[in-house]
Amino acid sequence: MKNNSWLQTNTFHYSQFWDLLKLIEEKERQELTLSLCIPTLNEEKTIGKEIVIFHSELMNRYPLLDEIAVIDSGSSDRTREIAANFGADVYLSSEILPEMGEKRGKGENLWKAIYQLKGDIIIYVDADIKNIHPRFVYGLAAPLIYHPEIQYVKAFYDRPLAMSSEIRPSGGGRVTEILIRPLFSLFFPELTEIIQPLSGEYAVRRGVLEQIPFPIGYGVETSHLIDVYRKWGIEAFGQTDLDQRVHRNQETRDLGKMAFGILQTFLSRVQALGIIKDLPELNKVLCQTIVQDKQHERVEYFIQEEERPPMIELEAYRKKIHLYS
Repeated sequence: MKNNSWLQTNTFHYSQFWDLLKLIEEKERQELTLSLCIPTLNEEKTIGKEIVIFHSELMNRYPLLDEIAVIDSGSSDRTREIAANFGADVYLSSEILPEMGEKRGKGENLWKAIYQLKGDIIIYVDADIKNIHPRFVYGLAAPLIYHPEIQYVKAFYDRPLAMSSEIRPSGGGRVTEILIRPLFSLFFPELTEIIQPLSGEYAVRRGVLEQIPFPIGYGVETSHLIDVYRKWGIEAFGQTDLDQRVHRNQETRDLGKMAFGILQTFLSRVQALGIIKDLPELNKVLCQTIVQDKQHERVEYFIQEEERPPMIELEAYRKKIHLYS
């Protein structure tokens, strides 16, 4: 039987960290700074509540966070205005490192946050969470503060489906269980112990984030896990049970686009690592079929998982943090 020691020692529940005063005391003892990054694109319905809760509870009442930042991909709604009005620092992704050019994608925003934000630990939280709560931050940051050997903490949770009152059993979402977990089982069995590898909520030490490349699109979470695992081992990870996350659910067709992008990233990783050799050039067009007016139509989507280099390789970043090569 497999040894489950990592699963037992590195899996937490947010309620273990209820004493925020103790957590803040330890953070200050270590002289750590914490930054919250919320990547956005047209999230005016939920962003205000997130900022209000995090600002009031984790900056004013309990000074755990040193900054709250929204990195926006160019929203056409009032996302940036609302976030700024409620106290967040708001940045347009295209205006950060403009010499690197503009690319669209969540991974792009996460990558640029490393340059823009100042924290020793960066906590990433998605902007579409309807049941937002301070645990989405302190539950992820606490294992890094209390356990110096842990470098990267992922969230996991139950996720109610919009069409049902029942709760999804513990585990990942549809793309995780159909694509990621089978791939990890084949190539990286230890990573299958990470319950929700594609969760959008995680906290990471700057020293790790700056050393890994960032796909700009769907593959960013998958690549992170592989790269951190190969560089630091499974012991570098922790995961925290946040109980429940309520958010909008994507259509199956959209999940197909996500899976296509993730698969590109995965195959490029295993080829770069020499696990699979001599892959042919991969097609970047996803083909799907839809039915409209009782007619079947073929639709195509060009999806290319470009990557940004490790931030530490950028001279502008090294100068900003005073690390001259």
